[in-house]
Amino acid sequence: MRELDVKEITKAVAEMYVHANYFLGEDVKGRIAECARCEETQLARDVFACVEENMNIASEGVFPICQDTGMACVFLEVGQDVHLIGGNLHEAVDEGVRRGCAEGYLRQTIVEDPFRRKNTGDSTPADINIDIVPGDKVKVTVAPKGFGSENMSQIKMLTPGDGVSGAEDFIISVCAQAGGRPCPPIVVGVGIGGNFNKAALMAKKALLRPMGQHNEDPFYAEMEERLLARINALNIGAQGFGGRHTALAVNIEARPTHIAGLPCAVNMGCHVTRHAEGII
Repeated sequence: MRELDVKEITKAVAEMYVHANYFLGEDVKGRIAECARCEETQLARDVFACVEENMNIASEGVFPICQDTGMACVFLEVGQDVHLIGGNLHEAVDEGVRRGCAEGYLRQTIVEDPFRRKNTGDSTPADINIDIVPGDKVKVTVAPKGFGSENMSQIKMLTPGDGVSGAEDFIISVCAQAGGRPCPPIVVGVGIGGNFNKAALMAKKALLRPMGQHNEDPFYAEMEERLLARINALNIGAQGFGGRHTALAVNIEARPTHIAGLPCAVNMGCHVTRHAEGII
């Protein structure tokens, strides 16, 4: 049994929250550059140039890549052979977000009540998701999630009779309704199966997948490619100005479900689909 002080998790979360808000992953940057080269109109190329300029300015570490520094979504994979000491895990994560918000001069994004709207002043509490896994390590992933894209997300409790075509049509309709509001080119996270809450969580986790990596199941990999082509054919384009690339990727996660169900969730990610991760 390995002992791990939760102060190490606080430190990691603080660093990752700041890092993810300033430095977009090389995989996402590479995919954006690839799409930019393929645009046919001057307007589309100009919009992509603005997107890339913004990424380059942020990479200097002075300004966050987006003014919406996001709700801190923290995913923890805790090894079952780890004994956490030194305090409460949830409090340790929130303290990391609190420090990151202050040290990175990040916008305070959380209100303590959905109707009364008083700002908590430090971007806490975080959205914390914990999985127990084999081993004696803790993997920490911090994904700041802006709400321009989050607000465009949807879930639908389809029935088995809706089938593949029904699920695909729903996913396309979500993207079409969103238009330019989620700051395309988007990353589309999809969760299929499980139940109401599990489908939504899978959709959010799907956004963490490295750009260009498909579902290991060829059935879903083909579905991802098919959906990507259909979404890009919508001609919404970067920032909604039209063009060949409305989406950078479609990432599908699936799991067993009830005999009477076909839950399908779409979690929209903007072109700044951010996360940072590390193992302690």
